[in-house]
Amino acid sequence: MDITRRRLLSALSAAGLLAVVPAGPVGAAAAAAGLARLRANTEAVFAGTPASNARPETAAKLAAVDKAARANLKAMDAAGAGELFAGLALGTDDANLNTAFRWLYEIALATVAYGGGLYGDKAARRRVIDGLVWLHERYYGDQSKGYYGNWFHWEIGISQHVSKALVLLHDEVRAYRPELVRTYVTSMDAYLRNGKNGDVNLDSRFHTGANLADITTNRILQGALLGDEARVRKALTDQLTVFATIDPYRLDHGVTDGYYADGSFIQHASVAYTGSYGKGLLTRVVQTLKILDGTGFAHGEELVPVVRGWVRNGFAPLIFEGWMMEIVKGRAVSRTDSGYTDVAVVVEAVVDLSSLASGTDATALKGYVKHIRETSRATLGPARFVSPVSVVRYADILADASVPAADLNPAARSVAFNAMDKTVHRRPGYAFALARSSARISKYEYMNGENLMPWFQGEGAHYLYLSGQDQTEAYGVDYFTTVSPYALAGVTAPAEQRRTVPELYGKPYYDNPGHPLNFTSSSESQNKYVYFPRGTHGHSGGVVLGAYGAAAMVQSSDVAYRDRALLPGDFVVHRNASATKSWFLFDDEIVVLAAGVGDPAGRAVTTAVDARVAAPGDAVSLTGARRDGRPWSGTGTADLRWLRYANASQGTAVGYLFLDTPRVRVALDDVTRSRRVVRTANPDTAVTRQVFGVSVDRAAGARPVALAYALVPNAGERLLRSHAAGGPLEVLANSTRSQAVSHSGLGLTAVNSFGSGRHEAGGLRVDGPACVLVRRQGTSASALTSVAVSDPTMGRETVGVLLRGRRLRVVSADEGVRVRAVRGGTWVEADTHHAYGRGFTATLRPAR
Repeated sequence: MDITRRRLLSALSAAGLLAVVPAGPVGAAAAAAGLARLRANTEAVFAGTPASNARPETAAKLAAVDKAARANLKAMDAAGAGELFAGLALGTDDANLNTAFRWLYEIALATVAYGGGLYGDKAARRRVIDGLVWLHERYYGDQSKGYYGNWFHWEIGISQHVSKALVLLHDEVRAYRPELVRTYVTSMDAYLRNGKNGDVNLDSRFHTGANLADITTNRILQGALLGDEARVRKALTDQLTVFATIDPYRLDHGVTDGYYADGSFIQHASVAYTGSYGKGLLTRVVQTLKILDGTGFAHGEELVPVVRGWVRNGFAPLIFEGWMMEIVKGRAVSRTDSGYTDVAVVVEAVVDLSSLASGTDATALKGYVKHIRETSRATLGPARFVSPVSVVRYADILADASVPAADLNPAARSVAFNAMDKTVHRRPGYAFALARSSARISKYEYMNGENLMPWFQGEGAHYLYLSGQDQTEAYGVDYFTTVSPYALAGVTAPAEQRRTVPELYGKPYYDNPGHPLNFTSSSESQNKYVYFPRGTHGHSGGVVLGAYGAAAMVQSSDVAYRDRALLPGDFVVHRNASATKSWFLFDDEIVVLAAGVGDPAGRAVTTAVDARVAAPGDAVSLTGARRDGRPWSGTGTADLRWLRYANASQGTAVGYLFLDTPRVRVALDDVTRSRRVVRTANPDTAVTRQVFGVSVDRAAGARPVALAYALVPNAGERLLRSHAAGGPLEVLANSTRSQAVSHSGLGLTAVNSFGSGRHEAGGLRVDGPACVLVRRQGTSASALTSVAVSDPTMGRETVGVLLRGRRLRVVSADEGVRVRAVRGGTWVEADTHHAYGRGFTATLRPAR
């Protein structure tokens, strides 16, 4: 269920409040009751209830809450002069100040968590309140001394900890320090400096997506504390905008952050971010729906279908056996938390969403929770859930025999997240995730010393997740720690050594406020050129036909290289290698074509066919066959027809078919590096992995080359030999103008055209640029031909393809698709104007 941002905001403007935010309680008594319920709901969400906390399943959660609070109290006891907590220096470090407020909140939480060891401890509550007074007087209240460092701490993080702590200790604060709420809310409003008059500013680039949800939730709690019904309703009205599906052609307030019709999620204007900010937004809005339940301030049932759509179309494709895919985590790929930890956050949100849904929708969400639990290779520990109530709900779902475990994905699924330049292809034994980029979507995200070597993560980097494997052994932070950033699976990179931002500039950002572009830590120029630069080419897209897919991208340098004449002289820019690439996604094979692979500057270039990591003791073997048929094994450079990587310890294997590829280099090396090489805040922990790489190297000055190969997940040697002897794959074209393959076993022909005009391949004439998939099933008079087309440039009015041969008639077609008989065959044309890369399909059969 999509709510367009324009329709939502126009409704808000016309009605004053959308139906989701009703006129509400009439009269002071009813309003006060609604606000009291809101505060009670907040306490239940974060501290649990007597009923939830009496359940044995919450014991570990309560113990964790108690342990954290006692550690914080111990740090208060040991504090020296000028400290609130021992060892936490304040005054210049905004992260430490944020931590101090968080620790106070954690103590407050323990004192109201029924059944915990500190429950009802009035002395501890007083210490929290006194601590809040102390921090405000010395380090927070003076606006002229605050707001240094990261804006997030001042506008969101600190306000979040303070608002929740004051709600939890509401009665104690009223009795002991009744002025404290007003004092803090006044300061929190003043620190909302990217806002407007101490409130949300929907025109601010800082008040969008997950950030907006956080800010407005804080303001809802503040309204409940003040007894200010109008503040709550205004915050809710602002928060409703995050539920709107982004229409990139009709942006309101210039906002591109949020969920798109194809399931994509973007934050920071151009970063694919479902697995980090996206999950934060999911968590926050579900918590808000729970906080508002029964208060009269909102009708959550109007919004539940929207959030359910996020889960089904945005999150589910990106979660494989309980692991969040790397392609949507931005700088978070460098953190030590695993993809399993990321998914635990999503699971809690889905658990709570299921309690707000009804009927088959609730059953489907509960079944998905069970599916993740059953397929994940990591123990999903509910003790890490935020709410004890969620822990109980989770236990009840697992115990409910009437709810079958069921994935929200079909067993075979291909998804083109074209709004964020990502592709996911799923089969029962594997999942393939592809990171593209373009002039619309960032190549990577670096920020705050996180993801220090990200340069090629959006250059067609892929991640092949194999079923049954513990993905922490295959990917996660250790993959990026031990695999060379120039040799990530799938990328084409020039031979050069780049330096990290801290190495280049001595700090985690480029600082030059005197330059006309005004480089400061969170400036727009910092975002554009340092934190998340985009490419300079607009060709990146894909199309899906049933469960099959095609994707395409033209590699380019980023905007800093293009704009180098505008940038300061000490600002370092990099020129990229060149490549035009396609990925064709079948059942057993993922075919990759690359053309124009080289470097305009004459540097040596390496294309990583794949890169995989294994534990030091894993039994890894490398076998294959040369192009002349002789067997081959081990490492080195050879002219191979096929190669098989097998990890007997993990029970996994990947095959590689070299359809039309120069000599490849195969390597298997033990690599040891500190996790700190990818993130400055990581512990200096040495990690050792066996790093496997298979690549094609081009010497400096060599002419551009074309490559054609296929990844074959879970392949055995017999299958690879049969492919080499004459399998179903045929490369029809591979140039910078057109790339095409056919799969005879599936009846599929796939074409990606990159130039304008006509492109001929496999009985098709494609009006380029375009992505096209055609499948012919059957040979009788009733045989079906299915067609899917899309515009990978997102700028064309129409895209068309001529199916040569017998004339066909329409069985079914998407809106905007026209089919007509022409000389030589059947012309299929789709109106792609303002489709933003969306695919169009038609099903045809022979005309009578």
